[in-house]
Amino acid sequence: MRKPVIAGNWKMYKLLSDAVETSLELKRLVANANHCEVVIAPVFTALKTIADRVEGSNIKVAAQDCSIQNDFGAHTGEVAPVMIKDVGCSHVIVGHSERRQFYGETDESVNWKTMAGLAAGLTPIVCVGEKLEEREAGNAESVVKTQLEGGLKGLTVSDLERIIIAYEPVWAIGTGKTATPEQAQEMHGFIRGVVAETHGAEAAEGLRILYGGSVKPDNIVELMAQEDVDGALVGGASLDAASFAKIVNYKQ
Repeated sequence: MRKPVIAGNWKMYKLLSDAVETSLELKRLVANANHCEVVIAPVFTALKTIADRVEGSNIKVAAQDCSIQNDFGAHTGEVAPVMIKDVGCSHVIVGHSERRQFYGETDESVNWKTMAGLAAGLTPIVCVGEKLEEREAGNAESVVKTQLEGGLKGLTVSDLERIIIAYEPVWAIGTGKTATPEQAQEMHGFIRGVVAETHGAEAAEGLRILYGGSVKPDNIVELMAQEDVDGALVGGASLDAASFAKIVNYKQ
């Protein structure tokens, strides 16, 4: 059985005091959520503090990005996966569409970061997804397949057991548009099929695939009812503890 994961990406929001307040409120609101794993991804400056505040609870902490380097060295502005692990994180988001679109992330760098995250003992949440023009041109599957094959290149079956894939159609991120449950299922099923080709049916069956793109309390139940949707990577709706808790507690 694939245990669902509900992850909140806080992006570049919240000063430290607000991040602490939100995490403590969330900690209270999701204390009984045993049906899924709960992950929040604050900004780098809040990681240590938030990890300390939620320690011992059912909430895990992720970084929103990491360096391709795990060795200490002259890499100004970079944060190594081992440093992220050192401050109490368990996960790292890799290859988010905003990193690809605005900061030059490539399938190759996503692959390097995934490898580096795994080497540090983190669980990479590897993001894939097509733009609107790519979907309208009928290229959604080929784009996602290329991202998957590039991002997962060189990973063993045992490596794959330690990662999570997040499908985030770029056209649905922060736009209010959401892929229909049927569209999400179709792409999630396709992703599982690609992984079956590259790493075998058993690895594909165990892989958790999250949906990301305008996930809200009023659409999470329908999304989670889909056979191959194993959770959600939530953006804006994760910034409010009450809203995110409703998504986490979708079964209750």
